[in-house]
Amino acid sequence: MKTPKRIQPLVEEGLVDDVLRQLMSGKEATVYVVRCGEEIRCAKVYKEANQRSFHQAASYQEGRKVKNSRQARAMEKGTRYGRKMQEEAWQNAEVDALYRLAAAGVRVPKPYICFEGVLLMDLVTDAAGNAAPRLNDVELSESQALDYHAQLLHQVVLMLCAGVIHGDLSEFNILVDADGPVIIDLPQAIDAASNTEAAVLLERDVANLASYFGRFAPQLNHTQYGKEMWALYTAGLLRTDTALTGRVAAEKRPANVGAVLHEIQLARREEEDRQRSQQEM
Repeated sequence: MKTPKRIQPLVEEGLVDDVLRQLMSGKEATVYVVRCGEEIRCAKVYKEANQRSFHQAASYQEGRKVKNSRQARAMEKGTRYGRKMQEEAWQNAEVDALYRLAAAGVRVPKPYICFEGVLLMDLVTDAAGNAAPRLNDVELSESQALDYHAQLLHQVVLMLCAGVIHGDLSEFNILVDADGPVIIDLPQAIDAASNTEAAVLLERDVANLASYFGRFAPQLNHTQYGKEMWALYTAGLLRTDTALTGRVAAEKRPANVGAVLHEIQLARREEEDRQRSQQEM
């Protein structure tokens, strides 16, 4: 196929030899299958900020540090240069998270380089060597659903122990390769210790998993793994091998109505984004 304009710089630098086909298009990026020498990889081309439909970007950027003080000031002022730096920080966040999580044993694609707004990384494949399907496209039995749910809970625990929360985890950004679930799409990943939305985003990620797998295994629908993880994490008791129960002690404090309404609003916007993304594909 014709080389997309955004990938052309990688071709000129010798990082990509051929663009074979478009793999998928989502709310934040378009992914292509590319050939790099004898390797088949994927190139994730990030959309410009005004083309992305990802809401609440400020919530995800809270706590992210910029080493260069000039860049930080420009980003705070919202200058043209600052917006450019903000875009680079948004893209580099995924590369940083991928390296950090891979080192922690989390099943994520191996990244190679992020160049001119294009992330080059491993292509996740199924047992036949084809591009792995999204979890949403895989039909599951009850036993498979319970197995995949347990695997992903362990991945979320590994992430949290590494200080990272995905922030947008769902059946749409999990691939299934020959060995099970692989977590993708991490530009919105947050630092668990420095983001005030950390608890809300973690619980939403885990609730999304329970909601999806609960279609096949209804016993998962009323579990509270997210709250349990966060309580153990904040108490300094969460370990990579911690046995979770899915239950927490009843909350005796008055309900935070504002927080509940905020979560409902986030969930509504996320569902609108998913539907829009599905229509674009």
